[in-house]
Amino acid sequence: MAEGALRIGIDVGGTNTDAVVLDSSDRVVAKAKRPTSRDVTEGLRTALDAVLTDLDGERAHGERADHGRGGERQGGQGQGGGGRAATRVTRVMLGTTHATNAILERGNLGRVAVLRLGAPATTSVPPLSDWPEDLRKAVSAGEVIVPGGHYVDGREIGPLDLDAVRRFLDGRQADAVAVTGVFSPASADHERVVAELVRAEFGLPVSVSHEIGSLGLLERENATVLNAALYEVAAHVTGALVAALAERGIGAEPYLAQNDGTLMTLEHAARLPVSTIGSGPANSLRGAAFLSGVSDAIVADVGGTSTDLGVLVGGFPRESAAAVEIGGVLTNFRMPDILAIALGGGTVVRDARVRVGPDSVGYRIVEEALVFGGRTPTLTDAGVASGRVPPGTDGWPDRLGAALSAADTAEEIRDTLQDGLAAADEMIFDAVDRMALGRADRPLVAVGGGAFLLPGRIPGVSRVIRPEHAEVANAVGAAIALASGRVDTILPAGETRSEAIERVKEEAAARAVAAGADPAKVEIVDLLEVPLSYLSEPAVRVHVKAAGPLAR
Repeated sequence: MAEGALRIGIDVGGTNTDAVVLDSSDRVVAKAKRPTSRDVTEGLRTALDAVLTDLDGERAHGERADHGRGGERQGGQGQGGGGRAATRVTRVMLGTTHATNAILERGNLGRVAVLRLGAPATTSVPPLSDWPEDLRKAVSAGEVIVPGGHYVDGREIGPLDLDAVRRFLDGRQADAVAVTGVFSPASADHERVVAELVRAEFGLPVSVSHEIGSLGLLERENATVLNAALYEVAAHVTGALVAALAERGIGAEPYLAQNDGTLMTLEHAARLPVSTIGSGPANSLRGAAFLSGVSDAIVADVGGTSTDLGVLVGGFPRESAAAVEIGGVLTNFRMPDILAIALGGGTVVRDARVRVGPDSVGYRIVEEALVFGGRTPTLTDAGVASGRVPPGTDGWPDRLGAALSAADTAEEIRDTLQDGLAAADEMIFDAVDRMALGRADRPLVAVGGGAFLLPGRIPGVSRVIRPEHAEVANAVGAAIALASGRVDTILPAGETRSEAIERVKEEAAARAVAAGADPAKVEIVDLLEVPLSYLSEPAVRVHVKAAGPLAR
């Protein structure tokens, strides 16, 4: 990156949208936290304006960016121009909840024609048979199973029937087509042929399963259909991001964050929008690794409503081995192994044997918490009462004391807050134990706006690390992420195995380059081989992930 060049990381969360600016030496020079808007995009614009205003304001006064206040000035540039700082920005990375929200809310989803290549072997379980009815109605433009597909060893189940594909699509009102072939991760030939036919004869975008999920027909099919349904959402997100940058005079290359903690170009995101689901927790884990300098650790991201716990392995999120449910639909694309508990800064603390949560005041914490003059005891109040306060908030204990002095039951409230914090600590201890899997030699990195609530000593970890800028670790994770590509397939275990694995490595590296990585710096960061039993010929399942820094 050129001297004086800047890059911006933005992460859109459920409560807040965070933005950070890093300079060419990877130093955080501005940061901001703004409420997430209902349409998501406006919160993105506000956070972007805030960090640009912060940079220009500090530059005008000849001062270094104010880390203590964290870029919390009100952004006043609007859509007119980004000032001098905007011209120095070379990259903008965005992690967003747009795709997740669209699926959960059943809104802005495209109509998808669902094609399975596998008759007669898979007709007993039709496509989308396990989907919630409201989501199926919103998405499906019809489903069909046509002859085609392969066995696990690559042999054809039967000849591909292209005429059946044409009959199904002819006259059908659909925005996109999802194509899933049986064992396509082992042999994707039939999917590629159908995709070419659909584009050439019907002019529709096509989502093919071998690019999206791993082995497991129904889950991979579900992920492929969701991906096709999200094409319009992806176009809206990418268009809004490009427009927001242009309005502010930022000519930087934009990227979107993926669910494995890496990045992809807008073109790649437009083709694989389902990959953006789960990018928030992945960004937090990557940001925690960067800010703490620790590559193997447990990470606790404490927000206003919940705490997400994950594990860093070699600086990347540990991935879940189980199927992931999204909006009531099981999928099998790679997602971080995350344990979420209903515990955050806004969690309500009640009496009656002291109950903590699961409800939270959320973004209303600045109105309802005792420390802010409200009347609702929260976990933030419990932390402050016990001496756990975030940096730069020395006045909070006095404010809480004043609120309690005005209450008729001050001592009862103090006891409730103390017992509530103890109960919250036990919830954290239990969650850490579940994620540690018996290992006690790793540290815990505490990030998020509520990280100050965690105790200084936690059983099952070697120490608790609280890095600087922890409250915006998710945005930092987006800003420093690499680009990646992965391949999950089945190979023969004979003499050609090593050559076949090299070809898979090359394909993974090519996918990383397509996502935006520098071809000269792509490396294989994960290689997993699993022997497969009960086959006529010996075979292994191979998973390869390649990653590298963004191309200049």
